[in-house]
Amino acid sequence: MGTEETVAAPLSRRADSGRANDRGQTPLAVAVFGKQPEVVRALLDAGADPAEGAPSAIDTAQMFGHAEFLIWVGHIGK
Repeated sequence: MGTEETVAAPLSRRADSGRANDRGQTPLAVAVFGKQPEVVRALLDAGADPAEGAPSAIDTAQMFGHAEFLIWVGHIGK
């Protein structure tokens, strides 16, 4: 089973897509950091908020120059 399927399984059972870990990182921010577009898309489709967390997925994308993720969440250039 791949990463996308590993994420999709709990999401299909209504897992909290925005639940942060003990360091304040959301699954979406971690997926952006890891450049995992399929996981990012699955989390966004499940309602994950790209502005949540510390750093947020938006902040992470900006820090590492992942413009494609910023485009997906409508924050390119912000």
